[in-house]
Amino acid sequence: MLSHRLSLLRSRPGWTEFLAARAGEASQPELARYFAAGCPAPDTPIGEAPLVALDLETTGLDARRHDIVSIGLVPFTLGRIRWAERRYWVVRPTRPLSSESITFHRITHSEIAEAPDLAAVLPELLEAMAGRLAVVHFRHIERPFIDEAARSRLGEGLRFPVIDTMSLEARRHRLSLWARFRRWMRRPPVSIRLSDSRARYGLPTYQGHHALLDALATAELLQAQIVTHYRSQVTVGELWS
Repeated sequence: MLSHRLSLLRSRPGWTEFLAARAGEASQPELARYFAAGCPAPDTPIGEAPLVALDLETTGLDARRHDIVSIGLVPFTLGRIRWAERRYWVVRPTRPLSSESITFHRITHSEIAEAPDLAAVLPELLEAMAGRLAVVHFRHIERPFIDEAARSRLGEGLRFPVIDTMSLEARRHRLSLWARFRRWMRRPPVSIRLSDSRARYGLPTYQGHHALLDALATAELLQAQIVTHYRSQVTVGELWS
């Protein structure tokens, strides 16, 4: 049974093949260009991979019921953060902001009243992401929200590979023998939130829940994770989801 499952996993197309196939299927030109740009091959060393840190602020956690209100994006490599190429957008949600959302993200009604719809931003976002491997902290926000945004505005979905810095922390602090021992001792689990994860590597504290600053924080966290626990020759296929 195990060998059958492994053979099924090996036979499934990887991200490189998936993106190439979507490039031929996409009817929207901006999506076709994004998919045609592809992504680094799975055997690419992380030290050679073009990366882009991505963060979204949203009105909630359910991509089908909530909306994106801001997007932050910072291109980088393992050795350099390209801050001059950063991008930041505030976008107008399709539903009114709640008071909780305003308190959480500090994006106000007046800001979104002047903001564009996400449809106007998607071409720029796709161009900035094209050919790069996205890096996020908790992929269950960025990937489904962008996929849903593409479906609602362009009529086609947008799935893409990511390196999830939260998952990398979970491997060390939630899935390790030490983590099991902590559970056995009924100790609280180690926090893998972005700010707490950064603190373990001695990285500075930034204002939280700002899409651009959180994107920068995620880029720096990945750099610290690789330097501390991996090597620059670890392949992206060992890290991505």
